[in-house]
Amino acid sequence: MNKIWIIAQREFLSRVQKKTFLLTTILLPVIIFGLYGLIIYFAVKTTDNYKVAIADNANLFGGKIESRDDIKFQFVKNETIASLKNKIANKEIDGYVFVPADFDASKGNNISFVSGKTVGLMNREHIQKRIDEAMQERKLLTSLNINKKELDSLQHSNDIKFSTVEGKEENDTKVGISYGVGYASGFLIYLILFIYGTMVMRGVMEEKTNRIAEVIISSVKPFQLMMGKITGIGAVGLVQFLIWITLTISLRVGMVLLFPDAADSNPSIGVATHALEEAKNSGAVNAVLGSLSDINFPLIIGCFIFYFIGGYLLYSSLFAAVGSAVNEDPQDAQSLLLPITMPIIFGIVIMTKAVNDPTCGLAVFGSLFPLTSPIVMMARIPFGVPNAVPYWQLALSVVLLIGGFIFTTWVSAKIYRVGILMYGKKITWKELWKWAWRKN
Repeated sequence: MNKIWIIAQREFLSRVQKKTFLLTTILLPVIIFGLYGLIIYFAVKTTDNYKVAIADNANLFGGKIESRDDIKFQFVKNETIASLKNKIANKEIDGYVFVPADFDASKGNNISFVSGKTVGLMNREHIQKRIDEAMQERKLLTSLNINKKELDSLQHSNDIKFSTVEGKEENDTKVGISYGVGYASGFLIYLILFIYGTMVMRGVMEEKTNRIAEVIISSVKPFQLMMGKITGIGAVGLVQFLIWITLTISLRVGMVLLFPDAADSNPSIGVATHALEEAKNSGAVNAVLGSLSDINFPLIIGCFIFYFIGGYLLYSSLFAAVGSAVNEDPQDAQSLLLPITMPIIFGIVIMTKAVNDPTCGLAVFGSLFPLTSPIVMMARIPFGVPNAVPYWQLALSVVLLIGGFIFTTWVSAKIYRVGILMYGKKITWKELWKWAWRKN
């Protein structure tokens, strides 16, 4: 155990003390946020609202079309097409909609939008959507002979409330938050398995090709060398991961402090802020806070740490076995990696199903199978334990993941013991299988 600790310490310090580690861990997030800050700065400085004049001579819209922060609709009277074109030329407006007094939508007439410059795809969709909504609302109010308040009440009168057998309400806000947390957690573990598993493989390959392993093996057992490398590189990944989280939060807060008016000046940046303001006015913030309190974040964090460590240990042992078997040609590693990376890819595919239906059979299987459980189970847990994930499924998943790690470590150690000193031979999976099951 002492030798494993010494090797892990050496792996950790040799990587952390490199300039490349500092550059990729600290400088890279700073550069990304710096570029993001420049984008925000120029976006804030160049923000310009798109002004649309509505000459509604047939009273088609009832004098109201909902505006956006970036698209302003203004109704005008006693305007002709010539005067509207003149306003475009003078840059008083960017475009106009002219509805003649004899306009009749039932005859198949179309509304024309005229602009002084090319309209982007997003603005086209927003203008079309606002005009369609205004026309539909106007038709309903006219045909039903009711006011706007009554129409809103009628449209929302059949909203369905979802609840569990125990009577606990499951609102859309809670399900949406669970979806986001589950997807983010599963995808993060997916990235971790790929990035740090590959890092372990490359570390083993480097020592083998440089003939350093031959010297080390004379002092320690191959299993101790493999576990030391896995533990040391895993610690590097954990430290890097924590630094990234801290930097991301700090830089994000700094962006808000540097550009407090960014949300008001540019809608594409301030979507979340404007949505929050609207939610405050409608009382939805209380619903969001209530939904957040219903989600067991301590359990989610604890499970994330466990599945992060368990998934990393399971896959890193397999990546280490592949690294020990290949020589200088990187393409040899690529051919051997396919059976290892396929379960990770299947895990992310199953996860997309699990976040939409966390209790389906495929999601249950994916959360129990050790090779996919770190990704899929983390996508299911935010939906609730034991509502979405019964206790027995969570316990069985934990046991199977631990058992899977022990089994893959045992198999990988046998491959590692032979492969780390094997040179000049192109290795196949058939050969690895023989190494794994050969008697000592």
